[in-house]
Amino acid sequence: MIAALIHWLDERLHLEGLLAPFKHKTVPQHKMSYWYFFGGITLFLFMVQVLTGILLLLYYHPGANEAFESVQYIVTQVQFGWLIRSIHSWSANLMIFTAFAHMFSVLFLKAYRKPRELTWVTGVLLLFLVMGFGFSGYLLPWNTLAFFATTVGTQMAGQVPFIGHAMMIFLRGGPEVTGATLTRFFGFHVAVLPGIVTVLIGVHLFFVQRQGMSVPPKVEAEWKKDPSLVKEMKFFPNFALRELMAWYVGMGMLGGLAAMFPWNLGVKVDPFASAPAGIKPEWYFLFMYQALKLIPSKVLIFDGEVLGIVGCGIAATVWLLLPFFDTEKPSRRSHVITGLSVFALVFMIGMTIYGYLAN
Repeated sequence: MIAALIHWLDERLHLEGLLAPFKHKTVPQHKMSYWYFFGGITLFLFMVQVLTGILLLLYYHPGANEAFESVQYIVTQVQFGWLIRSIHSWSANLMIFTAFAHMFSVLFLKAYRKPRELTWVTGVLLLFLVMGFGFSGYLLPWNTLAFFATTVGTQMAGQVPFIGHAMMIFLRGGPEVTGATLTRFFGFHVAVLPGIVTVLIGVHLFFVQRQGMSVPPKVEAEWKKDPSLVKEMKFFPNFALRELMAWYVGMGMLGGLAAMFPWNLGVKVDPFASAPAGIKPEWYFLFMYQALKLIPSKVLIFDGEVLGIVGCGIAATVWLLLPFFDTEKPSRRSHVITGLSVFALVFMIGMTIYGYLAN
């Protein structure tokens, strides 16, 4: 029955021709091959986000007088609503974590070098957009922590020289965080960002498909010395089945976290109340927030926060264009970039931990 259906579809859609590239594609096998799975796990978590987000949309109302109550209704009245919301929230955080892990694995394995520069660029842009997903979605429950964290975050955007004020007004929909901000963030979260991310994912996967999986420089050097060491596996079905098992493990971890640690709804926001003590952004922005807090209010004649924001912008731009600064062959510049990358990773982890421990 299934074979007959596949044959019927193949006659009309020529599925065999579509699947042919996947049947011939191979994936390198070496001691660091497990890093290849993080990109696929990130894609899986994005699909979980889309599915659970659609289910939440059936009950969510994006209004200042209705948003909190609608989420409260989802977690208390809708059957398994609390679980769907927890899965959505946990998968958002795990997706950002796996995206960071994937980025740093590509970085340290030097997988961004020629001819994969554009693969890196689209991947970094996707990471920025995924963090935008987290920032826009954080406000949607309209609770106290989200409200004041969004206020702080948009204030930081307002410090960007020349365009900061206009950017803050654009994000907030006015001079203050209000119901208009909530509606605007809802539009970003469910329409603008998903559309852009879907297109970029398609472009990113196209580049990966065309260029194949990279091999770390050390492994490549070993293979050139001794071609008998070269090992590859077919993408379909060998690697695809391993990727599927990684998704299965990810789904188990996600389900366990959502069931055992349901995402807290918090308290409905009172815009006229003072901000709670120790307000902090989500963990994926905490390293920047904490670093900016350590900068003096004045550095010579410049405002310290403005210098920090400009520094973050320059660092993000350099990170985006990193493949164009590195070379294909080992060089002093390549070693410097590797050292700076290790410093960046340690700095991000250290500032995040310090941010949670600081009062």
